Amino acid sequence: MAIITSAETIDIRFPTSLEADGSDAMNPDGDYSASYVVLHTDGLDAAGQPLAGYGITFTIGRGNDIVCMAAREIVNRLIGRDVDQMVADMGGTYLSLCSDSQLRWLGPEKGVVHLALSAVMNAAWDLAGRLAGKPVWRLLADMTPEQLVDIADLRYLADVLPRERALEILRKAEPGKAERIADLEAKGYPAYTTAAGWLGYSDEKMLRIIAEQEQLGFTAVKLKVGANLADDIRRCRKAREAIGPDRPLMIDANQVWDVPTAIEWVNALKEFDLRWIEEPTSPDDILGHRKVREGVAPIGIATGEHCHNRVMFKQFLEAGAIDYCQIDAGRLASLNEILAVLLLAAHFEVPVCPHAGGVGLCEMVHHASMLDYVAVSGSYEGRITEYVDNLHEHFVHPVRVAGGRYQVTGDAGYNTEILTASIEEFRFPDGSYWAAARS
Repeated sequence: MAIITSAETIDIRFPTSLEADGSDAMNPDGDYSASYVVLHTDGLDAAGQPLAGYGITFTIGRGNDIVCMAAREIVNRLIGRDVDQMVADMGGTYLSLCSDSQLRWLGPEKGVVHLALSAVMNAAWDLAGRLAGKPVWRLLADMTPEQLVDIADLRYLADVLPRERALEILRKAEPGKAERIADLEAKGYPAYTTAAGWLGYSDEKMLRIIAEQEQLGFTAVKLKVGANLADDIRRCRKAREAIGPDRPLMIDANQVWDVPTAIEWVNALKEFDLRWIEEPTSPDDILGHRKVREGVAPIGIATGEHCHNRVMFKQFLEAGAIDYCQIDAGRLASLNEILAVLLLAAHFEVPVCPHAGGVGLCEMVHHASMLDYVAVSGSYEGRITEYVDNLHEHFVHPVRVAGGRYQVTGDAGYNTEILTASIEEFRFPDGSYWAAARS
């Protein structure tokens, strides 16, 4: 019997603003950061190593310490828990943490407290995978429909997704599971790159990276837009010329426009045959997204990285406001809520194309995409998952991409453990990098 004996919350920040990595119209100078949670136990994992769980949520610098403080408040509730009992009831574990009668006042289920819950539950899921000796996607894919429904947070969804409908979706996906797992292991899951598209990059750097990424097998490209229309027209033209007429090109405005401006701006870029416009307006404006969708068709609408919770996704989907559902593994409160959104998207027949641009997001969301393919939607159609090639070197088991596709790894857990050396260097404010930067 293993017990959770202690927990750490660590503020880790990387100086990505120095090279404009991650720059967009709304966030020009982000320092990609992780609110990092470690669950320590007195037990051993399936490989006979000390058992621990590592969880992340993503921010872009200032305020990361606030999320860490909230995570510390939440994670303390797990100390002393029996690991086997916790892992056997991950649905109950999740509900016990998100239903605190006082902490929920800070949300409920949104903002800092929800980000913090995500980090804690992501650590719990990593722990569950390590205990079982399986990658988290496979741990979930091997479960029965009844077990998955017990894990998914279906609260407030019964008007569109009652438990019986969720079970129907999962049971429909049961036939062919083994074949889809074999397909994933052989081919991987399709990805696209944002590596070339950051708004602060020169045209020369953008085109160089597009060429480099093409050599790595990526066939779809996404560009950041929204600061200057003339610049966007020029950059989209150069990108389209570089990738040719048949490959997907997407754009992302990061919420910078109001609805009329979004419609006008995107229509000015229609000649470049865009697959989608991402986050065209306020992430909270569900009806505004529907107006943009109607105003820029046939260009699709993608959003979700700032969608607070499954209830907002329910409204986006029921309103017919989006064409692509972009879950975020740090914004939603772990796989319990992600699974609910995968089921909602399957019900409304909207493809899930996760957001994955920040610290550890690629590591986590490939699990969600693979779970969706194997156990929920059973399809690749219209689905492609973001990949950004930065900061992976800081992970003990970084995600692997080959031929423009996420590869199945044999690593147990959620791929979320950060190297000790990276923590010592980039812990804020006392890591060696930040101490030297102040001197």
